[in-house]
Amino acid sequence: MAGAPFIIREMADADRAAWLEMRAELWPEETIVAHAAEIDEWYKSTTAWGFVAELPNGFPVGFAEVALRPYANGCDSRPVAFLEGIWVRPACRRRGVGVGLIAHIERLLSARGYRELGSDTEFGNTGSRAAHRAWGFCETERVVYFRKSLR
Repeated sequence: MAGAPFIIREMADADRAAWLEMRAELWPEETIVAHAAEIDEWYKSTTAWGFVAELPNGFPVGFAEVALRPYANGCDSRPVAFLEGIWVRPACRRRGVGVGLIAHIERLLSARGYRELGSDTEFGNTGSRAAHRAWGFCETERVVYFRKSLR
């Protein structure tokens, strides 16, 4: 993979199986059925996009999902584009795939008039936090979420 070129494009129907497999790697706590249902919703949406990074032979090496949200903490514009997820195969990391996905997304969003791209990660995910900084994101705030069950 070192130095191998890759192509980034919007997901198509033919990418369903690869998208499902990569989503399951990123979010293993979800069931395959739940991932498949979410992918169906992404394909129907006019305010969400899935992108794949692949080698010239069509082998997928990463993906990203972006959706419009009414707002995002730390962002000024509304609605705001939000990086819902990004994942690169472990063997392909640190080779520009994540940077390429983010750059492709930035060009698409800028061309459509969006001024910001929001994102988040769990506080303890230091790898993701470092990747976000490397991609040009700046931390805007830290939040602790609470929940109380109602009877």
